[in-house]
Order: sequence, then C-alpha cells, then structure tokens
Amino acid sequence: MRKFWESIYSPNYISGYNPFILKNMNKAIEHMVEAINNRKKIVLYGVPNVDGLCAISSLNLVLKYLNADTEYIIHDEDSNSKITSESIKNEVSFLGGQVLITLGLDLKSEEEEKLCRDLGIDLIVLENKEDNEERNYIYINPSQKGCQYRYKNLSISGLTFKLMQAIAIYYNIKSINKYLDLILIGEQWAEVPLKGENGVILKEGRKFLINTNNYGLRAIMNYYNMEQMDNECILKIIDVITPTINAVRMMDNARIIIELLTTNKKDRAEQITKYLNKSKITI
Repeated sequence: MRKFWESIYSPNYISGYNPFILKNMNKAIEHMVEAINNRKKIVLYGVPNVDGLCAISSLNLVLKYLNADTEYIIHDEDSNSKITSESIKNEVSFLGGQVLITLGLDLKSEEEEKLCRDLGIDLIVLENKEDNEERNYIYINPSQKGCQYRYKNLSISGLTFKLMQAIAIYYNIKSINKYLDLILIGEQWAEVPLKGENGVILKEGRKFLINTNNYGLRAIMNYYNMEQMDNECILKIIDVITPTINAVRMMDNARIIIELLTTNKKDRAEQITKYLNKSKITI
C-alpha cells in the first residue's frame, strides 16, 4: 500500500497528503465500503456552482466505477444554506437513500440528524469552514477542531478528492489521479490559494486535463478548438459549465452539466456541449 500511496502525486509525493490524516476519514471509508459492497443506495448532495458540480461528478464517476448504486441531489441555493428535514424526507428518502454524502453542506440542526437516524440513513458530511462544534455523525472538515490535516484551504472539490483518494487506496484504484481534470476546474473556479496541496492539484491537474478521457471535457475542448491548456482555456471551460443565473433554469442546467461531465457516450457529450453554447448565447 505504501508504494501505491507514493504514486498518488508522483513525482511530488509528500507524506502529509495522506487522506487518512483527515479526522474521521477512516470511519467514512468503513461506512462507504460497506455501502458499496452491499449495493446500498448512496445519495450525493451538493451545490450548483462549478466547484460543487465537479465534486459531485468526480465522486459519482468513482462510485460508478466500483458499481455502487448512486443518485445525486443538487441543493437549491435560493433556499436555506443547510440541509433541512424537508429535503431529507422529500428528496433523500424519496430516492431510497441509505447513505447520504453531503459535499459542502451540513445539516441545519439536530432535528435533521435524528431524522436520518430514524429513517436509517447513514450520514457523511464534507465541509470546509471554521467549526468547533462536536457532531454525532461522520464529519470531515480540515478546519474542524482536532483535525491534524495541514492543508486547510482546499475547495470542496479538492476535499472530495481526498475522499476519492482514500477510496482508491482501499480498492487499489491506480488511475485515481485522472479525475484531477475535474478537480482542477473546481479548484480554479473557487480561486483557492496556490500554495501547498492546491498548488499540486492545479499543476498536476493540467497534465490530466489536456489528455483527458472525460467525454464531456473533451467535447468542450474540441468544440472550442482548444489545443493547449492555458488559463484562458480553463476559464472558457468554467464558463461553459457554469449554470445559468436564471433561478428557474439553474437547477435544470446544473443537472445537464453533471450529465455532460459523467456521460460515457461521446455523441451525447457533443450534443450537450452544443446545447450549453446555445443557451449561453440566448441568455
């Protein structure tokens, strides 16, 4: 396992990048492995910005690779900034969710935590903001009290990649770094500081992006004749996959963008790319 871990960011290996240094990561992987292996319904719950969509898409791709049973929900940014009981009952439970993984969102109160327990929903929350509260569920946050992980300023897609790395270590997925194409885009949208692990992601991610085998990203690059991967090209990709501002259309656009970033069909990726270009023009 050690040799495999050293290859994660090769040739830029630093032992401090180990995802299991993150508080509660071991618990999260134990619960996720049990869910994956037993085909429990896993629901990903994220936000409709570029960082959030890249987080949902990349984690969904890894879970699908492992033949996990997954669904996703996009949080309505116009409503409360935390997950409510209504969302758990009307969305997560409605989908048959047995495991809820939130990406950049926490529960509104203890009421939601109790509801998850009553409904038999296992809970894993990923968040990245200053926080000193104790929780009775699996909470991964590099900025929480007692977390020894040194890189505190990852975006939510960057933090999601730490979860993906931990999954890869358990299942010995040697190609996990290829998802840095999506993580790079999320991190660049979030304008993370360029030092530390963010700098590694932004540097290594460009290598994977220019050679991406993601049908959606490749369709965008071909449509706009991108032959190199400079800042201008990355900003163009970000523009294409930014949901429209119109509140009525934002959620539908966000779902289409996730389909673009996760499809395994070249023709569908090209079709969505053309649609997104047209929708930008007509706004």
